[in-house]
Amino acid sequence: MVVQVVSPGKVAIVTNQANSLSHTKWMRKYHIVITLKDRRKLIDNQYRKSLEEMLRQLCRYKGVEIHEGHLMPDYVHMLVSIPPKLSASSFMGYFKGKSALMMFDKHVNLKYKFCNRRFWSEDYYVSTIGPNEVAIAKYIMEQEAHGIVLDRLSGKEYGDPFKK
Repeated sequence: MVVQVVSPGKVAIVTNQANSLSHTKWMRKYHIVITLKDRRKLIDNQYRKSLEEMLRQLCRYKGVEIHEGHLMPDYVHMLVSIPPKLSASSFMGYFKGKSALMMFDKHVNLKYKFCNRRFWSEDYYVSTIGPNEVAIAKYIMEQEAHGIVLDRLSGKEYGDPFKK
């Protein structure tokens, strides 16, 4: 395990150790981005904690290790290690399907916001990680702060229209 300072106060833990199964040594890391259906901004304080617990639980079930992850208001960024017995596409199908069912079971009011019980959009982004793991971990860590700054810059202050 290598610890590298990314910026003041932030460190990235980079594991260059190979994982192992009974007859296999492997080191497969993926950068994953999945978005909510119609980019709805629903991952807030009300749903954030339960969604985070569900995603961790689903990864644990399949033996997937989460190295870095952030829940943004309308998408999820993750840096994960997927074992070679799973393909990235089969894991994503399982991950998106089960997490959507679990969210609709736990938060019944979501079925009125999403028609046909589709929580995630159909597409997703998966990229393999090579020697630029530290740069991607830094990018994922900084996404939340960058999103907050952009919201503040683009946010329009609305006054009371009935006051003069």
